[in-house]
Amino acid sequence: MLNLLRYRPIADYSASPQLAPATPITGEAAYRLYMEHIMPPLEKSGGKLLFFGRGGPFLIGPDNERWDAALLVQQSSPAAFMAFSSDAECLAGIAHRTAALADSRLLPLEENGC
Repeated sequence: MLNLLRYRPIADYSASPQLAPATPITGEAAYRLYMEHIMPPLEKSGGKLLFFGRGGPFLIGPDNERWDAALLVQQSSPAAFMAFSSDAECLAGIAHRTAALADSRLLPLEENGC
């Protein structure tokens, strides 16, 4: 799975104030809280974080489109990903992701053996 992320300048915890930190944090900081929360269930499901890095301007692409970060996650199958994403432990921290992101894209990828 390729994840493209655009962070909010300040995380918006209005939908889940019980998870909000005592003082406002950036969207990037909120996303890191989400990542800390979901890594154990991801690994338990057989998934692996292959890459997590900062984005930048496109070399080829629309000038008005930007992504702050990209993640590449490997999962053994679509069924394993669905089980991970619906796991109660994973869902307990999803509000950090929601608070963190202004926009995102999730693109399933399949190795083709080239």
